[in-house]
Amino acid sequence: MSDLPHVFDATTETFEDTVLRKSLEVPVLVDFWATWCGPCKTLGPILEKLAGEYNGAFLLAKVDVDKEQQIAAAFQIRSVPTVFLVKGGQIVDGFPGALPEGQLREFLASHGVQPAEAADTATEEIPLDPQAQVAALREAVSADPDKEELKLDLVLALLKTGEAPEAERLLDALPANLATDDRAVKARARLGFAAALKDAPAPDALRSAVAANADDLRARHLLGVHALVAGDSEAALEQFLEMLKRDRAYEDGLARKSLIDAFRVIEDDALVSQYRRKMSSLLF
Repeated sequence: MSDLPHVFDATTETFEDTVLRKSLEVPVLVDFWATWCGPCKTLGPILEKLAGEYNGAFLLAKVDVDKEQQIAAAFQIRSVPTVFLVKGGQIVDGFPGALPEGQLREFLASHGVQPAEAADTATEEIPLDPQAQVAALREAVSADPDKEELKLDLVLALLKTGEAPEAERLLDALPANLATDDRAVKARARLGFAAALKDAPAPDALRSAVAANADDLRARHLLGVHALVAGDSEAALEQFLEMLKRDRAYEDGLARKSLIDAFRVIEDDALVSQYRRKMSSLLF
């Protein structure tokens, strides 16, 4: 059994009391893992860290799928790690695979789960428009060129203004310790979408292709990428979700990968949460 605050090992005998009934009082995150699973060793410590930091705002139930096969079967676990959020005795959302810390925080926030101290420390900031943000960050980088974090902020700002080549050069030049930073992961995802549109047909041509053949998943994917880059996040997610419905195995799971990358770059938490649930309902 775990001795960490707000973290416990769930078993077949205790699951109803410690997870289902407890979720009537506080959200419970259920982490399905295995000792042989590499990504589990990355995700598990992050979840445990957040459970401690959030100080009881949610509980973390750990389920070893090899030891607790009955629970894994009930949740139809097909791969690990897999995480579900249980509230009010019901599964309300979930995701497969290991997410970075920032995305985990966004996932929790989308369901109203915030650290206990968040209400005391939150402050409102008026965001700059993208061009002004780029200009301000260029000045900051010039004033402090050794502060690599500022360059990463500049990368994200440049991507919002469509300056992908410069953003990619800056991203490639960052030190290795920033490669797994949540912002770097988000930037790579944005660059991946931009790269996918190189030599791609125009949206009208892609719409015609999809109208002629609803199973043209390549056209659907590119149409979704066009929408995402243009700022129409929901239209993009709809295309990727339709791909998942029609053929989840297409091009080594391109639909699922596109959805996950889109979740990383879309800043509308409510929309991301909505489509995470839709994706989970298809995968599980």
